[in-house]
Amino acid sequence: MHEFSLMTSVMATVEEAAASAKATRVTEINLVVGRLTDVLPDAMEFAHQVLVQGTLAEGSRLSIRFSEPRSRCRECGLEFEHDRFSRICPACNALNTELMAGRELNIESIEVEYDD
Repeated sequence: MHEFSLMTSVMATVEEAAASAKATRVTEINLVVGRLTDVLPDAMEFAHQVLVQGTLAEGSRLSIRFSEPRSRCRECGLEFEHDRFSRICPACNALNTELMAGRELNIESIEVEYDD
């Protein structure tokens, strides 16, 4: 279950950012996850629920947006979306492509509250 270790890293970053901003509570965590990471949303949600206990993020909402695999052709320069198995350039049929997106896990944003 690699989701638990991924969420552990996410939560460490979120807690550090919230503390640096002097926030009193994290209300929402928004992630962008590449489809090629094979992250299971339910497992991420479970890890989130466990890891937020007793933290500034307790009770926060987790939102995950998936990004599709995207590559760039090293022959003609075209950037294109594709499935997990085929990275052949649709313009020139080259196999020489570079993966640009699809394996990322980024914290897109966090929403916090402050004491008045």
